[in-house]
Amino acid sequence: MKKLNLLYTIALVFFASSLIAQSPTDGKYKTENVVVIIMDGPRYTETWGDSTHSNIPHFANDIVQHGVLYKNFRNNGVTETTAGHTAITTGVYQRIPNNGTVIPKNPSIFQLFLKKSGKIRKAAYVIASKDKLGVLTDCKCKEWRGQYRPAADCGYNGRFSGYRPDHVTRDNSLRILKEDKPNLVLINFKDPDSWGHAGNWEKYLSSMKLTDKYINEIFQFLQTDEHYKGKTTVFITNDHGRHLDGRKDGFVSHGDNCEGCRRIICLAAGPDFKKNEILDLQREQIDIPVTIAELLGFEMKTDGQVMTELFIEK
Repeated sequence: MKKLNLLYTIALVFFASSLIAQSPTDGKYKTENVVVIIMDGPRYTETWGDSTHSNIPHFANDIVQHGVLYKNFRNNGVTETTAGHTAITTGVYQRIPNNGTVIPKNPSIFQLFLKKSGKIRKAAYVIASKDKLGVLTDCKCKEWRGQYRPAADCGYNGRFSGYRPDHVTRDNSLRILKEDKPNLVLINFKDPDSWGHAGNWEKYLSSMKLTDKYINEIFQFLQTDEHYKGKTTVFITNDHGRHLDGRKDGFVSHGDNCEGCRRIICLAAGPDFKKNEILDLQREQIDIPVTIAELLGFEMKTDGQVMTELFIEK
């Protein structure tokens, strides 16, 4: 009888194990971590649209070969900072104040991921030079408000504390990645947008080069760190562009539906994606979080679509 009971117990264990193995997200992808890095506010004409790529040398020479570049990526919502970041994190285009006073309506990838995974708060992180982007850690939806909020390192000390230098964001990002090892991260670098608004063309260009350097440092860390290498997908994109020359005040501002404001770039690189490809296919911001949800195994109901062309065919 004891032998039969033992065999029955073993059979149950194997049966349960088979059910777990058949989970649609268990072992489906190699990706265990996703990092989204945003260069705030450059125009396409000064990034990939410039054939010399002089303002993004690391991106063009060291990073692009690792993934898939979309040349015709779009912000099809409000072309402002908070709205662009909200689209990237919630999968919904929303008209939202651009001053950090209002949180998004819908739950974010961070909240959805933390609930699904059961992980601690620091498994998801919003890291931003702009303090106002602390709004990305919560939402108005009553079922989600105040729940499953990610950790945040925004501005000097959260919302309404002021913008901080990008080198601080670079340093803090590397420290958080090394110490806390979060699985889902968004990093914002502000300077191209800030110098554009200041009307300083030379600083606008040089800040892109410096941001490109910071992004490459983070990207290279993710390629070599034991926790992240071979298990991490990276999206590098912009929240919005800027007005075309001859449109309003040109590169100084943004916020309408002109091609300069809408057209941006996006690179996706990771163990489940193709490498060294450049696509003319049009995709948009709300497709990023839905693709992240697919990779990390949680459901996201939005109008965004999984970017299936990225994936290596199995």
